Amino acid sequence: MHVPDGFINAPVSAATGVIAAGAIAVSLRGARRELGGTSRSGSGGERTAPLAGLVAAFIFAVQMLNFPVAAGTSGHLLGGALAAILVGPYTGVLCVSVVLLMQGVLFADGGLTALGVNITDMAIVTTIVAYLTFRGLVKVLPRTRRSITAASFVAALLSVPAAAVAFTFLYALGGTTDVSIGKVATAMVGVHVLIGIGEAVITALTVGAVIAVRPDLVYGARGLTQKLKLRVGGELVDAPAAEEPAPVAARSHRKVWIAGLVASLVLAGFVSFYASADPDGLEKVAQDKGIDKKAEEHAASDSPLADYGVKDITDTRLSGGLAGVIGVGVTVVAGSAVFWALRRRRTTDTDPASTASVSENA
Repeated sequence: MHVPDGFINAPVSAATGVIAAGAIAVSLRGARRELGGTSRSGSGGERTAPLAGLVAAFIFAVQMLNFPVAAGTSGHLLGGALAAILVGPYTGVLCVSVVLLMQGVLFADGGLTALGVNITDMAIVTTIVAYLTFRGLVKVLPRTRRSITAASFVAALLSVPAAAVAFTFLYALGGTTDVSIGKVATAMVGVHVLIGIGEAVITALTVGAVIAVRPDLVYGARGLTQKLKLRVGGELVDAPAAEEPAPVAARSHRKVWIAGLVASLVLAGFVSFYASADPDGLEKVAQDKGIDKKAEEHAASDSPLADYGVKDITDTRLSGGLAGVIGVGVTVVAGSAVFWALRRRRTTDTDPASTASVSENA
């Protein structure tokens, strides 16, 4: 659903740029709390920060895997639901935004003047809708791993058509072609409901896999374990909380990170070759309805990695695979750098020793 330059006029593109910048600023503040961790040992953020960078890289990799959804149409993961559930809604917005920035600048995927449109639509709308749906379901469902996975499925399913509705709204405000909004809405929502099913399956499988191995790494599963009850004097009371096995958790999360990175590299470097070559939902609707009549050439169309291939490498499989591997590497480095910086800022702001030192110098 990457919107190219020329679909939405300049005023609306500029307005969405302001919205995106404001949302990112709010998310930077919120992500500091999410990356700060909740464990007594304070190691929660040490686990969440590298996981957030990995989530961004994984979303980049899976977005290369277009899957067929209808005759001549494909879809791909948007990632807002997956990111929000794994690392938190604020961090999730940042994860998807990092992916969109890398794709727009390096791979000429999604217009540069339309970056605000894409962040608003694919990062902000999907994350908010998905996380609100997820939290609502978790509150009414039993606190089990299966419930978390089921809630992830529904949240992801709804987030994709919500993004389609958001695009239709933006097109109604600033579309550059004269196309019936009713036709655009019907086509966009219809095809993206189908794409949403694929998004839901990928999200539920990924969340379920991480929960099965390390539920403590899943933001949406925090507090999943029910409190132990003891019968005292004929009444059930909460048992004293046990100390957390932080050292073991701190060591073992590296295996999850390495496994996730390897999976991302394999998906982007090898599996992506077998992805559907059909246009995705937005591209197909744009072609069929004439939305793309005023589409503009991407400013980075001459990039060495444009269209997910390495320039001057004629072997299609090798070119696409190298581009995917480079994309995963750049995204994990950029994402991890952002989240580690936020984590360090959070630690500095909340470290009693640092506070005391500042007070003494004052």
